[in-house]
Amino acid sequence: MAAFVDQSIVLQYLGFETKGALREYAFNLRGLDGASSSYFVTIPNEAFSAHRASYQDAPAICSLRLQREFASQVDLPPSSTFSVTDAELADFKDAHTPKAKPGRSKPREDENF
Repeated sequence: MAAFVDQSIVLQYLGFETKGALREYAFNLRGLDGASSSYFVTIPNEAFSAHRASYQDAPAICSLRLQREFASQVDLPPSSTFSVTDAELADFKDAHTPKAKPGRSKPREDENF
């Protein structure tokens, strides 16, 4: 799975490891010049057991975290570790939870069809 950060670099998800109370997600960043860097993003295991994150969404959550880092800093070290915050988990969940459609309600019990 590869995600494009911009036209000159590619961010590739490599997998995860469980490390104590954390899950660490590994990514490789490759530039057109052939240079590559490794980045790691952690999410506490508790976030999954508390249903603040799903295992399926974790790589996307981590990728968004890295993209924010790349956008805010020009020269990141070639290997860095970042942690996903509770606020980032809440923002992702809010943005990806289907919203109820307005004007639709459950039928009343006394209605016969």
